[in-house]
Amino acid sequence: MINFKILFIVVILFIIPTITLNSFAAVSGASGDSPFERDFGDVKYLDAYFGTTVKKMEVDPGDANVPITIVLANVGSQDITGIRGQLSLPTGFSSTDGTGSLIIADSDSNSLEGSNFYLTFYVNVDKNIQIQQYPGTVKLDYSRFRESGTRTTFFDFNFKVTGSSIINITTPNSFLTSLKSNNAIIEISNDGTASISNVNIITDSSNTSTSVDKVMILESNWDVGNIEPKTSRFFNATIYVPQNIKEDTLQIPLSITYNDAHGTLQTVSETIDFYIKGLIDLSIYDVGVIDLSGSQMIVGEIINEGNENALFSFITIEPMGDSNIKKQTQFIDEVEIDSPIPFNIPLKFDGEPHYGDHDIEITVRYKDSVRNEIFFTHNSKIFIKEPLKTQSDNDFTLIIIPIIIIPIISVLVGFYIIRKRKKSKIKSN
Repeated sequence: MINFKILFIVVILFIIPTITLNSFAAVSGASGDSPFERDFGDVKYLDAYFGTTVKKMEVDPGDANVPITIVLANVGSQDITGIRGQLSLPTGFSSTDGTGSLIIADSDSNSLEGSNFYLTFYVNVDKNIQIQQYPGTVKLDYSRFRESGTRTTFFDFNFKVTGSSIINITTPNSFLTSLKSNNAIIEISNDGTASISNVNIITDSSNTSTSVDKVMILESNWDVGNIEPKTSRFFNATIYVPQNIKEDTLQIPLSITYNDAHGTLQTVSETIDFYIKGLIDLSIYDVGVIDLSGSQMIVGEIINEGNENALFSFITIEPMGDSNIKKQTQFIDEVEIDSPIPFNIPLKFDGEPHYGDHDIEITVRYKDSVRNEIFFTHNSKIFIKEPLKTQSDNDFTLIIIPIIIIPIISVLVGFYIIRKRKKSKIKSN
């Protein structure tokens, strides 16, 4: 008689290993992202980016005929040939052959065992596409040497519409002045749609013009950092221009390095231009008051110690504090270099003259070689004396006194004569 208990135990022992193995197989097959999974295919996907086999490219929405490259590796044990790829991308990306056409690329050569190969497709990017990451799929057909038939495999990948970086160098003030040290402000802007990072700027000594050789730039390297799209960063350059350079253009070549949207190090060359103006360096001295032909005059001298004449110059004197000197302006034309220019302005008052100390402000208004209007001011204190009585006043007094005294004397003399005659008549009677 069969022992059913023993038979049941034997059946269970055969079934359990089968269930266990199937369970592990199911888990393994369901976990495509397992770090222990091994896929022993002939081709392995490596990278996908906009650009060619030589260089990655930044891409903007609306760009047409843009290369997108898929990098693959032949990891099989044989060389492969007849490589052909077909690309499937989301809506908004289309073939350059026209709407509805397949996006196809062929490899130019065979792929040797253990080597990488590239498939470059050309696509149009719709203008409404956003700057972000997108998914794609590539279908790969190929043949192995010494093997008939075609193998087909698929790879999912991600790629990014990066936007583009556009570097521009300008300056808010394009004028420098010779014979002095200038603090030049330089603006670097990113006019593109992609961020750039690690921006570094150096003066390009390998591309130095004659005019740059003669100037002194104290800084030679500026670490600017990151620049977001449509924004700017500023940096300063201290530039000394010698006396003999004026009315000329100074071109300073700059080399700019930065990491683009792909993280690739880029180098561009830019030139910043400055126009060199001459220096007008005015000073005023020997300000005072003199008496000239019976009139008081405010006088002084102006000197220009620069290397360029001041043009269309006016001098204005106006009161400060409680002074009641009348404001006046006088045209003095050019103030030439190293040649003192005297000025003399008649002294006038608003109301009754106030004598003694007066605080005044002297302003010279002039134009430089590029017709910018400039104001130079100088504060001074002058002393105004009360004028002495003139000789004509004394002569008038000498004339008035006799006119008044003589009639009085005549009256007194007449009165004396009349009285004496009366006394003589009384005695004779």
